[in-house]
Amino acid sequence: MKITWLGHACFKIESEGYSVVIDPFDPEMLPWLPAVNTTADRVLCSHGHGDHNYTAAVEVKASGAAPLRVEEIATWHDDENGTLRGPNTMFILEGEGLRVAHVGDLGCMPNVEQLEKLKNLDVLCIPVGGYYTINAEMAKQIVSAVEPRVVIPMHYKGKGFGFPVLGSVEQFTNRFCSSTVQWYNTNEIEVTADTSYQVAVLTCPLK
Repeated sequence: MKITWLGHACFKIESEGYSVVIDPFDPEMLPWLPAVNTTADRVLCSHGHGDHNYTAAVEVKASGAAPLRVEEIATWHDDENGTLRGPNTMFILEGEGLRVAHVGDLGCMPNVEQLEKLKNLDVLCIPVGGYYTINAEMAKQIVSAVEPRVVIPMHYKGKGFGFPVLGSVEQFTNRFCSSTVQWYNTNEIEVTADTSYQVAVLTCPLK
């Protein structure tokens, strides 16, 4: 399964010739990132904000049966039951014998039932920048609770990208053993049943 980080919280997940784009963004809101401009078989949006629901960026192509099964889990964009920023949806995609979760702009600790659904993951894409979402410490707590095999941090501030109010990815990676953290010089990762346990920091695509 190929996972490509398109920046911010946007990913393209490809399996057996089928692709899903999650949380495409309005390029005017994130001017440091290249516009998404891609094709996919399906588009998923975790919530209704423009940096996560710009479906016009994706050309949806006709396809047959989907090899990826998608489960949706309703959560909140804040820690006050949505009164600040509204609802959020976590997605679990299953295919090729792998389970991949993208938790969107999760803003609170998942409840016990939700954490149970997030166990036995091969990949967890999780925000770590705080302010609009959970911060690095809460993200680490979730990782420790569900123990995914590969963790891909997203929605943070880095050199030349990200909202100024967000924290850095290092605030998250510093909570792990250095040998666990893998720094990629690409925005893609190929995940198989043999991929080792790691925090995979992908390179953010920039203009």
